[in-house]
Amino acid sequence: MVLVFDIDYVLLVDFWRALYVFEIPNIRHLRVFLEVVECKSISKASERVFLSQPAITQAIAKLETTLGTSLFSRRSDGMYVSESGEVFALRIRRALDMVLEGLRGAVRLGGSKSQPAHLLQMLTTTQLRALVAVTEAHNFSIAGRNLGISQSSLHRAARELEALLGVVLFEKTSTGISSSKAARALARSSKLAFSEISQGRDEIDALHNREVGQLVIGSMPLARTSLLPKAIIAFSRSYPDFRIRVNDGPYDDLLYHLRHGDIDLLLGALRFPVPADDVIQEELFSSPVEIVARPDHPLCREEHVTLETLQRYPWVVPGQGTPTRAIFESTFTEAGLDVPSRLVETGSQVLVRSLLTGSDRLTMISEHQIQHELSMGVFKAVPYEVSHAYRPIGITVRSSWKPTATQSVFIKMLNDSDHGVDLEDQ
Repeated sequence: MVLVFDIDYVLLVDFWRALYVFEIPNIRHLRVFLEVVECKSISKASERVFLSQPAITQAIAKLETTLGTSLFSRRSDGMYVSESGEVFALRIRRALDMVLEGLRGAVRLGGSKSQPAHLLQMLTTTQLRALVAVTEAHNFSIAGRNLGISQSSLHRAARELEALLGVVLFEKTSTGISSSKAARALARSSKLAFSEISQGRDEIDALHNREVGQLVIGSMPLARTSLLPKAIIAFSRSYPDFRIRVNDGPYDDLLYHLRHGDIDLLLGALRFPVPADDVIQEELFSSPVEIVARPDHPLCREEHVTLETLQRYPWVVPGQGTPTRAIFESTFTEAGLDVPSRLVETGSQVLVRSLLTGSDRLTMISEHQIQHELSMGVFKAVPYEVSHAYRPIGITVRSSWKPTATQSVFIKMLNDSDHGVDLEDQ
């Protein structure tokens, strides 16, 4: 539980820190921007969004100042979107579509009769930031500190949003604040939209040689240190200012944060079937699995070991739901044998090493994962070949995720990397 809390806390702090670095513009200003792109005229856009021309001019100017670029080329016959403007417009359309989808979900789950398209015209970024903060923190006080605003301001924004949507978003409980299904649906879509807008900012920076974008990678606990460092080192030679954050954690927690926009890609053992309908997986390589023990283990002196013999020994195994655990159990059940009962379940490679070196316990593990231990003589393979035992290792991303050009370069480096290494199976 401590580990899970630490992961959630770090990712939550990182998310709000990213928003401070780049303040997400007002949604109304973003809608105005898209109208000007489409109309090629401030006066025509004014008629469609019911804002004065000076207000639209001011909104566009504020966006351009925030992004550090011109979004339009001003001509006598109209406003023509610039290259930077085209890049940003694509991201904003995607972001607003995400918010609209969240509104549809919130209205449906909350039983409201409000029209999502109309609600989108009324929403403010402040309201959505408040929603996300409280939903994540389960506490108005903590959420206020994360946002750097007073608790009363946060309460007001949250209540205004509830009134606008016509649904209940938060309720007090004995342990804090409980978020409704409607709140969670809209909060998730809002976070994805915020990430999309930040992606647009990063792409504009890249166009102007101000490469300060980032990639957040979820790496499963105790990942081997070869594949990822090699790609990072090679990538950093060309993009020294690009930020890469690596977060370790159990698979289920990392998958949650991937789906909620805190993580861009997940690197590790793939799951089958695919764990959610909004993520896609790409295999990089397959890693064979072996049975290993301490080098002076009685079984390591044998020429051939039977499965019945292995069944009698105590084991150290990963938790339920991991690929290697499934391989471990099927190895025995497919032979008509009971799964060994003297098990220690752990995802800690340090603990696995200590238990193996200090006892007759066995473990089933990827041979790539313990190449160093095998070469140093810490572990030794037991002479039993696990049939058809391979772990697919690869990348998991949101199906809606559109990486920037620079992020795509890093992913290509992962694909092109030497795959004689593996990741921890958790």
